[in-house]
Amino acid sequence: MTADIPFPAPAAPLAAPAAPAAPPAAAPVPPDPRAAVSIRGLFKQFDGKVAVNGLALDIPVGSFYGLVGPNGAGKTTTLNMVTGLLRPDAGGAMVLGTDVWSNLDRVKRELGVMPQAGQIFDRLTGRQLLVYSGMLRGMRRAETVRRAKDLLAAFDLESAADTMVTDYSSGMTKKICLAAAMIHSPRILVLDEPFESVDPVSSANLRDILVEYAATGGTIIISSHVMALVERMCTHVAIINKGQVCAAGTVEQVAAGSDLEERFLELVGGRHAAARLAWLDGGTDETGAAVEPAAPASGGAR
Repeated sequence: MTADIPFPAPAAPLAAPAAPAAPPAAAPVPPDPRAAVSIRGLFKQFDGKVAVNGLALDIPVGSFYGLVGPNGAGKTTTLNMVTGLLRPDAGGAMVLGTDVWSNLDRVKRELGVMPQAGQIFDRLTGRQLLVYSGMLRGMRRAETVRRAKDLLAAFDLESAADTMVTDYSSGMTKKICLAAAMIHSPRILVLDEPFESVDPVSSANLRDILVEYAATGGTIIISSHVMALVERMCTHVAIINKGQVCAAGTVEQVAAGSDLEERFLELVGGRHAAARLAWLDGGTDETGAAVEPAAPASGGAR
């Protein structure tokens, strides 16, 4: 009888291969002190609703920069934080290498912020508003009066210089607000919807002045909903949605060979097929049900 042959002990199960090590987290990109405006991790919420969500953006010196986005995207909130009108909950911004909230007075000297119509003393005349704006910036009165005269001429407002701003048209009000933002010769202009409610003639005049300012080396930042205007005027653009930057760069880079408006819709989304309103086409019957529109006569209109 043969002896029992012992079976070898089962081999220990192979250990599962170790999971690959996660790549080290990328270090946050520091702000660029050479930029006109350098934003990092900007965050702001109102009553628990996030308006700006960790936004980061660099705006080059000498650029004509457009910020575009749907309503509620965070454009105005971002500009208000960059210009020191609103304190962020987190993150920060630098203007020409200076931290906004560490040296706000210095930053404000470099910025020209175009006020909205409801933010000005419209019971002043155009001339008085400009002189007041300059002296508020610490300018000497004589120099302020001289610059006010030059600006009134440049903006074609000489005939309305001694008229109260409350009696100005929308286009004239936009022009005097822009003049007030420029009187202290800022290096950066920040304009929130500068062409809203402006007639074509006034709009063309405003564009000419801004183009001339940019040609001298000034930096312009505008927010706008008008894609055609941004595509025509701006050198750079950032598309903002839900408090974040979807795309940023030169207009050509962001458009990526497409029309800027189509690129905007592609990145932001939200477009939907229009609902057919049958009741608008053919009306309703006595029960309120929609009635199909009558077919046109075969002979056509004559």
